[in-house]
Amino acid sequence: MIIIPARVESSRFPNKVLADIDGLPMVIRTAKAVEDIDRVLIATDSKDVIDVAKSSGFDAVMTSSSCSSGTDRIYEAATKLGVNDDEIIINVQADEPFIEDSVVKTLYDLTKEYADDERVIATTLYKLVDYTHAKSPNLVKVVTSIDGKALYFSRALIPYDRDASRDKFKAHLGLYGFTYKKLKAFCQMGNSYLEDIEKLEQLRVLENSYQIAIKEVVSHSFGIDTKEDLERALKMHTI
Repeated sequence: MIIIPARVESSRFPNKVLADIDGLPMVIRTAKAVEDIDRVLIATDSKDVIDVAKSSGFDAVMTSSSCSSGTDRIYEAATKLGVNDDEIIINVQADEPFIEDSVVKTLYDLTKEYADDERVIATTLYKLVDYTHAKSPNLVKVVTSIDGKALYFSRALIPYDRDASRDKFKAHLGLYGFTYKKLKAFCQMGNSYLEDIEKLEQLRVLENSYQIAIKEVVSHSFGIDTKEDLERALKMHTI
């Protein structure tokens, strides 16, 4: 199951999940991008999003406006549906209208691979970017172990390049995979110290001494945080 958390409040781009992209709201563009992989459910705190989801043929669930993160929102939605503990749940952010289905399928397969590994709470992906893109604090960077586990995520430029010899950095894609059992465990951990500082919810997993499995992909998509991001994305992609 793919669950798309769609919160309408956004300080940098209010109502961005409903922003028009060639005649369709952003959240619906995202849903259509991944609908061939698995069942898609939209989890939201907005009646407007519920209405556009249903009018576009997608299932939607109303969730609390007090959810502190997208993962908390998909957990509430999955719980309302009563899914089984071993159900694979992929979190695709609503602001990824140009995400490639092959990328999401890679995450689905990675989640399935680690489904029975109790140390791995979540799975995710990264892509390589150059220094110009990596230096932006809006782009989350990740450092990884040789066996494909995330060591740390940061808005800062990591690892620190003391010799100024690197031109490639690992940019985290805001997609996550869980089983329902692991999603529940994630949400029951509660906010962590590092999570609150960086404003990155995945850090609670690492701070609680669990693991996140991660894999490299090639993707031209990126999360849309501002109106300028949307304009840049529309120039890069043809609907």
